[in-house]
Amino acid sequence: MSVSRTLGSLAAVLTLAVAGTSASTTASATAARHAGAAGLREVMFVGNNWDGTADVVRSSGDFAKIGRINVIPDKDQRLAEIYLNPIKLAYFLGIRQGPGEGHDQFVDDMYTTPDGSSVVVSRPSFADVVSIDLTTGHINWRFPVSGYRSDHMAVSPDGARVAVSASTSNTVHVLDIVTGQQLGSFTAGDKPHENVFTDGGKYLWNMSIGEVDTALDAPWLDWTKGDRHITVVDAHTYKQVKVIDMRSRLDAFGRKDLSNAVRPLVFTPDESKAYFQVSFFNGFLEYDVASDKITRSKTLPENPATSKDRTTWVNDSRHHGLSMSPDGTKLCVAGTMDDYATVVDRTTLQEGPLVPASKPYWATVSGDGRSCVISESGADRITAIDFATGQKTVSIPVGDHPQRVRIGHVPADWTGPSAG
Repeated sequence: MSVSRTLGSLAAVLTLAVAGTSASTTASATAARHAGAAGLREVMFVGNNWDGTADVVRSSGDFAKIGRINVIPDKDQRLAEIYLNPIKLAYFLGIRQGPGEGHDQFVDDMYTTPDGSSVVVSRPSFADVVSIDLTTGHINWRFPVSGYRSDHMAVSPDGARVAVSASTSNTVHVLDIVTGQQLGSFTAGDKPHENVFTDGGKYLWNMSIGEVDTALDAPWLDWTKGDRHITVVDAHTYKQVKVIDMRSRLDAFGRKDLSNAVRPLVFTPDESKAYFQVSFFNGFLEYDVASDKITRSKTLPENPATSKDRTTWVNDSRHHGLSMSPDGTKLCVAGTMDDYATVVDRTTLQEGPLVPASKPYWATVSGDGRSCVISESGADRITAIDFATGQKTVSIPVGDHPQRVRIGHVPADWTGPSAG
């Protein structure tokens, strides 16, 4: 099904991500101002999906552990509700056997509030978003998403709003990060996944990835994966501005063989270009926003030990994890099923050393901007890779199956929630 349709003036829409300052850069600057004003400490939160915990580590340097948070303090209550509801139970068990690889998914994404008092967490198996007080470890508020699974989130550059994908209802909710009240919502494609704020928080992009937990992974069965597209909305009215179906763009670029399920996506600092991964592909693509065209692709090395059976690749992810150095010159790629990560020169698209890693599932940027930090979900650790050299600098053990890694802030003297 083609959903490549443009609403409104094409010229105006195609420049929507070019005009503003990079969302990630603006978010970092805003967070830094909050931290400086409130005497907060910049840290990294590592979500241990199968544990139901989040490790808090230093955001740069040695990335040493500072503390740990239990993100499922209400586990018994949630499980009681699920087991008393046959439909909820069916989805709960389906998540365990599907995207959870035989495990419950207790933490997907995390962002701290601007004052550093709480962390907001999406919990897929519990189909909700919660705010947890960093001092007490207690839940401030809980927002059940529509449907039966919550997924990736994004925080607005001013830190005031958080967007969360509700996988099974094809909905994105936008919440007040302090109160948990819904500010708005919009409909996306099948299985909405990644969210990105652009143009200083004016627009919100959502990438839908379709049915990634089926075994119908042969290329000729791609049509069974559903309606996959990028939905761009006004981030204040939540009205649709544009829909981008990468199917036609990939075809025009000569890559009819690639899936149009856009996975992690990052923008250049000026937001003129986006780089993204797609299902089943050991590489990434470059998209020019103004011309609305795919302009380059990069195929990265295959690991000879990687199974050729696509049904064994977790949630259709060949490579899943992408970040960019603050100056926009380097990309860091998590080669999930190929068990490595690598830094790629953005001008030449030449990859650096292949850094061995066990099922790396995400890539982010350290607080000082010098390192790419990947989560090694198969080894229960995070690893820092120097953007300048492409070499590994340090690995830190964390909890069971780390996935999302996010920069956040905690009180300056914080070492973990108090007991009781």
